[in-house]
Amino acid sequence: MTNPLYVIEPDHDDVPLNSDALHAGWTIELPAPVKRHAIGAMRLAAGDRLQLSDGQGLRINAEIVDSGNGVARVIDFITEPRPVTRLALVQALAKTGHDTAAVDMATQIGVDEVIPWQAERSIAKWKAGKTDRRWNQTLVAATEQSRRAWKPELDECVNGKGVVAICRRACVHGDLVVVLHQDATTTWAGVEERVAAMEQRCLDDGRPRSVYVVVGPEGGIGDDEIERFTEAGAEVCVLGSNIMRASTAGPVALSLLARALGRFA
Repeated sequence: MTNPLYVIEPDHDDVPLNSDALHAGWTIELPAPVKRHAIGAMRLAAGDRLQLSDGQGLRINAEIVDSGNGVARVIDFITEPRPVTRLALVQALAKTGHDTAAVDMATQIGVDEVIPWQAERSIAKWKAGKTDRRWNQTLVAATEQSRRAWKPELDECVNGKGVVAICRRACVHGDLVVVLHQDATTTWAGVEERVAAMEQRCLDDGRPRSVYVVVGPEGGIGDDEIERFTEAGAEVCVLGSNIMRASTAGPVALSLLARALGRFA
């Protein structure tokens, strides 16, 4: 079985994983939440192994040496590079947890950036200090579940103007914004071809680029919003003949993109 992974975020835990002192043999006292889950729930004991990460590419292989005090010893570690072509999810706020369900699945698939969107038809409202904490907790849990060394970045919540700004920046930087819409006439096949070409450009010039997938709320994206996004340079397409929930469309699109980029073996 793959060793469990725990994210220790620099801003929330007093464990300097990215310290210059980090080396094989270094001992780490696990933060209380990690200790509770690893030793209390998973029943890890002395000699059992686990992985630790700062969520920014660092992956540490460690071994429990003192289960009573929650102390682990570093065996080895690596820093994994970020993908050159990055996948971003612009997820509209949705009720009954459909938005965080999408974020959870997208993280497991491999999304690199998550942008909450207060769409015109969103029933749910963004509450600073509460909703962002819930979304970040979802990102951390899904990162640990999928054993990722990179936790997706969580950006500030944007409104329609913010999405337009993303579209305009994408045109300048060579990024791609794909808006999923059930009434679009452009099909998905052309999107994968463009993304494959983008990946090759990234490899050729070494400059990272992003693919943004924009997903609306339960009631769909408004016609005015679609018009503004299109005028700003977004590509509007239909994902398939079936109409998917707000929690499903983004992860499905990201899965197809991840496959096109060779992330799925």
